[in-house]
Amino acid sequence: MINYGKELKYHRIVRNKSLRDVEKDTGISDTNLSRWENGKVLPNIDFCVILADYYEISLDELIGRDTYYK
Repeated sequence: MINYGKELKYHRIVRNKSLRDVEKDTGISDTNLSRWENGKVLPNIDFCVILADYYEISLDELIGRDTYYK
């Protein structure tokens, strides 16, 4: 099973971004980002598209799907 929160956090950390950086750049609150990364809730697809665009990756990469299906 893919841990979506872990994948979201991974993409943020490898880009050396804080939750506040992502909030400032995307408009997504750091509270929501933290809840998603900690697996408390899942983001809706609209937020996933924003994050994938922000990190310049596909939606599959954002959620770690490419690692499991290669």
